[in-house]
Amino acid sequence: MPRLQEMLDQGGSLHLGRSQMPSFTNTNNLSIVTGAPPVVHGLPGNHYLAANGEEVQLTSPEFLRAPSIHAELGKAGARVLCVTAKDKLRRLLAHGGVPTTSAEKAHECPIPEFGIDDVVELVGRKNPGPYEWDMSHYAIEIGIAVSRKIGPLDLMYLSTTDFVQHAEGPGGKMADRFFRRFDELLGELLDLGYLVGITADHGMNAKHHPDGSPRVHYLEDALHTAGVRGCRVILPITDPYVVHHGALGSFAWVHCPEEHRQRAREALAALPGVEEVFDREEAAVIYQHPADRIGDLSVAADAGTALGTSAAKHDLSVLAGPLRSHGGRHEQPVPVIVSKPLSPRYAELHRIGVFNSDLHDLLLNGTTV
Repeated sequence: MPRLQEMLDQGGSLHLGRSQMPSFTNTNNLSIVTGAPPVVHGLPGNHYLAANGEEVQLTSPEFLRAPSIHAELGKAGARVLCVTAKDKLRRLLAHGGVPTTSAEKAHECPIPEFGIDDVVELVGRKNPGPYEWDMSHYAIEIGIAVSRKIGPLDLMYLSTTDFVQHAEGPGGKMADRFFRRFDELLGELLDLGYLVGITADHGMNAKHHPDGSPRVHYLEDALHTAGVRGCRVILPITDPYVVHHGALGSFAWVHCPEEHRQRAREALAALPGVEEVFDREEAAVIYQHPADRIGDLSVAADAGTALGTSAAKHDLSVLAGPLRSHGGRHEQPVPVIVSKPLSPRYAELHRIGVFNSDLHDLLLNGTTV
């Protein structure tokens, strides 16, 4: 990645930071664009159990409890743009009047605020689908194409997708191809004069046995075996992109009657690979979650273990390869990169510790330029 290396050699800053918990897409993208933890913006997962007993995808702006930095800057007259690879984020990022499109639905989502009626024509090639290696790059290409048409924007957010990382580990042929192209596009952004920040919504780990079969605890089955009845497991990784992960990640919520809660907690904590089991009040503080949108118990597993509901509810034939997923503490470490040096004050803060949600603060306030 020569452009990334050149950027760092010329004074760019690279630090190892942390994502929010659980280390899932919606939670962390909204933390990045609001600069705040889930207890502030309201999205502790991709999916949750509503008060009426229905499982709901957290993709509608009505669930948001905080404005994005882009929306606030837009109100102040700045030219802003959000582009997401996965369309599931588009409405959330657009909240507050932010011009937004997606790579997945670029053929259906113009950007009228900038006079762009046909995003695909602007980019110059057909948009890939969500299970193609270069859909992330297409999102970046949209940002570059818009910048070349109307001039550099004041603030632009380009959100990629993790299909490649789910499908293949570092050093694989597709992974290398992905990062080579990412580096080329980084170079184009730098050449356009942008101050660039790079972070991730989460990391990724293999969660399978040596034979390639998934290493999974099905929590409803485990509770039933332990004699605990009446519990319902919710997987906040759940989203429409089942080929990525089969709805299996390293974090789960358990809703259960109060009289069974302690027995459920003990049974789950005894499972090999389960590292954390917190009740609602503990989890709301430790993970900075909105207490009304999480389970009675929050469960997190180790780097090599995924959590499911019951074996009968997961169709693992849809997986693109051996299970690689995220959601727990071990997928929290993420890079936090800024293309220019940080001021002494912000550099010191980085040494203390930084979250992916600090990225906009670093870009807008923390550099020496």
